[in-house]
Amino acid sequence: MTDPLAQWRRLADASVLLDGFHALKHAVRFGAEVPVAVAVDRRAALALADELAPDVRATLDALLTEVPQEAYASLVPWPHPTAVAALAVRPPREAHLRALARMPRGAPVVVLDEPRNLGNAGAVIRLAAGFGATGVVTTGTLDPWHPTVVRGGAGLHFATAVERLTVGELPPGPLFALDPEGEDIRGVKLPDDAVLAFGSERSGLSAPLRARADHLLSLPMRPQVSSYNLATSVAMTLYHWSAGAPGAP
Repeated sequence: MTDPLAQWRRLADASVLLDGFHALKHAVRFGAEVPVAVAVDRRAALALADELAPDVRATLDALLTEVPQEAYASLVPWPHPTAVAALAVRPPREAHLRALARMPRGAPVVVLDEPRNLGNAGAVIRLAAGFGATGVVTTGTLDPWHPTVVRGGAGLHFATAVERLTVGELPPGPLFALDPEGEDIRGVKLPDDAVLAFGSERSGLSAPLRARADHLLSLPMRPQVSSYNLATSVAMTLYHWSAGAPGAP
């Protein structure tokens, strides 16, 4: 029988950490290859599957190995309340690039321009997966597959195409960038092949992305309110797209 701890340590550096039951659940649900998964209390983890994810319960039953608390804690940066963790194979970059470049598209691509906050990036990926976006692209130095981002995304990286690109490598399609000086989004219909770009939490859009944008759009906001959280801005924009027509105030 394969030692799960030895297998984990052999694979960890080249794998995606799935931190917690929900990350594992979503990764399995969306087809991730998971070579090793552990739980401090296997029975409790499967009870969660019975309650929250019966569709993948049999798969989790075959995957999960029970390990002592101390062993589990040695495998993760910080323990998750569900005391479940797994390693997954990262999807091929080439497949993601093909999905992002394919035209026509049935759903937008979200671009995070030089983001800084790992948790915000994860929340955006979770949102994009929920709305059925084609993918999420980051520019700049943040790694969208960092363990903290994957944790924030609850494993939903496997439900959409997630990659880091330069502004010059962005997917085709009309580029709509969110900016306080832009046209009110409520008067604009966003096409399915749109590329929706959002600036960093602190400094907004970078000069290269702003120069490349086809349209600048703004979200409705009460005067004297500085800004929305990044994930909130993405949620509002994707909801507006999903409504299919200019929305009411």
